[in-house]
Order: sequence, then structure tokens, then C-alpha cells
Amino acid sequence: MNKPSHDERAKEADKPSEGVRAPEGPANLIDTDYVIGQDNMATDRFGFSIDLHGKVFIISALVIVFFVVLTLSLQDEVEPLFNALRDWLTGNLAWFFLLSGNIFVLLCLGLIVSPLGKVRIGGMHAKPDFSYMGWFSMLFAAGMGIGLMFYGVSEPMSHFSAAMDGTATENGVRTDWAPLGGALNDPAAATSLGMAATIYHWGLHPWAIYAVVALALAIFSFNKGLPLTMRSIFYPILGERIWGWPGHVIDILAVFATLFGLATSLGLGASQASAGLSHLFGIPETDTTMVLLILGITAIATLSIIAGVDKGVRRLSEINMVLAILLLLFVILVGPTVMILTGFFQNLGAYVVNLPALSNPFGREDANFTQGWTAFYWAWWISWSPFVGMFIARISRGRSVREFLTAVLLLPSLVSVLWMTAFGGTAVDQLVSADFEGVRDAALELQLFVMLGELPLAAITSFIGIVLVVVFFITSSDSGSLVIDTITAGGKVDAPKPQRVFWAIIEGVIAIALLLGGGLVALQAMAVSTGLPFTLVLLAGCYTIIKALMSEPRA
Repeated sequence: MNKPSHDERAKEADKPSEGVRAPEGPANLIDTDYVIGQDNMATDRFGFSIDLHGKVFIISALVIVFFVVLTLSLQDEVEPLFNALRDWLTGNLAWFFLLSGNIFVLLCLGLIVSPLGKVRIGGMHAKPDFSYMGWFSMLFAAGMGIGLMFYGVSEPMSHFSAAMDGTATENGVRTDWAPLGGALNDPAAATSLGMAATIYHWGLHPWAIYAVVALALAIFSFNKGLPLTMRSIFYPILGERIWGWPGHVIDILAVFATLFGLATSLGLGASQASAGLSHLFGIPETDTTMVLLILGITAIATLSIIAGVDKGVRRLSEINMVLAILLLLFVILVGPTVMILTGFFQNLGAYVVNLPALSNPFGREDANFTQGWTAFYWAWWISWSPFVGMFIARISRGRSVREFLTAVLLLPSLVSVLWMTAFGGTAVDQLVSADFEGVRDAALELQLFVMLGELPLAAITSFIGIVLVVVFFITSSDSGSLVIDTITAGGKVDAPKPQRVFWAIIEGVIAIALLLGGGLVALQAMAVSTGLPFTLVLLAGCYTIIKALMSEPRA
């Protein structure tokens, strides 16, 4: 099969049926007769266009609908099942998640400094589709916006309190939740350890997970000419078999992982927005309130989908980034400014010092911390990785691998350190310096608003906090629908919009069903369970990334 010239590729890229633009300039295309979308069911009836990969879409949709119906009809039976599932996975496989996370970080850091970092996504002559501001805003909003809002205050406070209480044993087994060995009655050491543990969960490791998936998808799609689906990264291992059932299973798993990982974050966002509305306006914090929030935000996300990536997701992400920066600057300026600015560097140093011990997967005594916090987080990030990774891949064409990994791995990690230092550090300072126990005693979803309540303009900043949660919610739903639609459309990035609307509605329905069927425990259990098989997918992706990059021309 002769490889087309650059001009021919450019003409092919203009054809909407291809769905993925051809490389610009030299690139080592994979020689395959498969045409993107060739196995799709395409029709245009009653004003609605449909372009779907039949097997992937039908199986995914039927199993998901069955799961939602089962969850709603058997609520009492489902909750203990979810509890047991999460406890077993995090209790028995924590070491596996921790070890895998370390592998992803080492791969990304190695690629940044290696000659392979010179490879350009989309071909040697490819130009970026978005400005740095738009690009960074979208990847950060999609990556962990809701999580930073939910855990920005609560996690540093939780680790600080657990470290201050020290260790406790029962029958020779530790029962406390302190990271590592704790810091009994030592506020300075407890603050340092608590922030190091928090940054560990929001720094290099989660962003490395996203980066591995995003880079693999980007290279195999934009440089190798394969569909923008998870099956494509297995081509060096499975060859042409990825177009058959092995590939179908991989893509179906990607749909499940994306939906349940996204539903977990939507559940967190709904519970926090509901808590904020109750705190500010006295609106009852009930399941009904959260369901109404999910329905309303899903409707707004649907409108954003219709507007498209550039007008919808990008603009919302940039608005949210501006609001987040303003809120962050406000906390820095009116909070304990000197403590935050000096604490940024101190916490970064504490993270570096404690990282080897925190990331050690074997022989740990702090089982509650590694299983209840780290293992859950890694599974959650991994379950989100098809969604975030594919979205980041779509918006990163034209970047070099080194530029891509630096932006996706290092910069968001530094922003996370500053965010946790400002919000979590302010809450800890309120407890230690002002003896204010309100944040520590408040529910997790309420702690952000209680902390802001001790600062000036509390009503305004708390309202901005609610808006941030809601818009992060919208951009996540919008981006997730885009990604799932791409997977179920056989890798086409220009599939009809009604399909994306369908998945946006399904995401909202799943979040509602899991909230009613067992609360956040149910959501977390499903994130962990879908994260497990995808850890194996990511580990395979580490090998295929290196193999693919080695065959690419470098500037």
C-alpha cells in the first residue's frame, strides 16, 4: 500500500468521512487497509444523522442501561455489594495500583529528557490547533477541576488531623489513617506530612496517568493514521486483530471506565454544589436537590455540546480558569499570604522528600492511607484516563512530545501544589493559629465554604465556588460525551451531534442512579472496579508508546 504524499494527505484530511486529519509533513503511517468508520452503521432519517460502530455502541448502551435499571430497582441490595467490591479491590490490589503509578511517572519523565521528546504530534510540520491559554484551560478543567474544588480544603485537613493524632494499633495492625508514621502532636511536622501526602495524590502521578493515555492516542491517531480509540494503541501488540473482537472489548471497557469515572466526579460535584447552596441560601441538602442539579447541569452541557468544542468547551473552560485564578488570588491575598507563599516551596520540598516513602508499594504499615486514599485515587484517575486522555489528545495536535509532557505533567502539578497550599494551608492555619475547628468538623463537601466563611466577602467567594463546581461539572460532562461518542463512532471525531447529546443524558442518568443506589460509596466503587482492567491497558500502552515514538521522524 503506497503512502500518500503530503498534498494528498491534506486533501484526505478535508473529507469529513475520514474523521481524523492526516499527518502534516513526515510521519510513519501504519500500513493498514482499515478505513476509519468502515464498520459503522450510518443513516440519516427524520432529520437525525447516525454514524455508529454497531457492536461497540449497542453492547455498551445495553449493559449500561441494564446496570442503571438494576441499581434503581434493587437499592438496598446494591449498596452493600458496592461497599464489599471497593473494599476488596483497594485492600488486595493497593500495591498493584501504586506500582503502576510509579511506572507511568518514570516513563513520562524519561520521555521528556530523551531524544524521543522531539517527535511532533500530527507530523513534523503540524501546527497547534489552540493557543497556550485555551489548551491549558481545557486540559486542566477536564483533568481534575471538580476534584480540586472538592478536596482542596478537605484532604489537607484530613491528613493533618490524622497525622496529629499519631498511630494506633489493634492486635498488631494499624487502625489509624495517618500517612506513613504520622506526626503525633507536632503541628509543623503534621502540616508538612499532610501537604506532602495531598500533593502526592494531586501531583505527578495522576497527571502521568492522563499523559500516558493522551500521548498514546495522539501518536497512534495523528501520526500513525489509526482511529482515535483505545484499540489503536494496541496495534503493535495485536496488529490487524484490533479491528475484531479484541479491539471491540478494549473500546467497550473504555466506555465503561469513562462513564463510571465521570459519574464519580459528577456525584462529587453535585454533593458539593448542593452543600454550598444549603450553606449560602438554606436550600435543603437532599437527594432531590442533587438530582435537580444533575438534570439542570446536564441540560446546560447539552447546549454546550451543540455549540461545539471551540465555542462550547473552550470558552467555558477559559471562563472557569479565570474564575479559579481570581478565587485563588483572593485566598492568597486575604488569607495568610506569607504562609501560603513560603508554604508553596516548603510543601514542594516536603513532597520531594516524602515521595519515595509515599510511593513505595510494598511493606507499608499505613494500610488505611494506602488503601482508602491512594489506591482509590489511582483507580479513579485510571478510570478517568480514557476520557481525559482522549480529550487531551484531541486538543494537543501540533505539540512536540516534550512540550506536551511538560504542559500535561509538570505545569498542572505545580498549579495543584499552589492550590492545595492556598486552600488547604489556609484551613489548617485557621485551626492551628486561630483555634477555629469549624472546617475540621464540617462535612467534606462543606469544608471549602466553611473555610471561605472565615475570610472577607464570604458570600461572594462561596457563590463563585459554587459556580466553579457547576461549570467544571458542565465541561466534564461535555468533554466526556465527546470522548465516548468518538469511541462508539469507531474513532470518528466528526460524528453527528445527536449521539453526543445521547451520551450526555446517559452520564446524568448514571450519576443519578448511583447516587440514589448507594451514594458516593457506590460511585467510588464503580470507579475502582473499572480502573482495575484499565490499569493493564495503560501498562501495555507504556510499551506501545515507546515502540511508536522510536519509528517516528524527529526534528
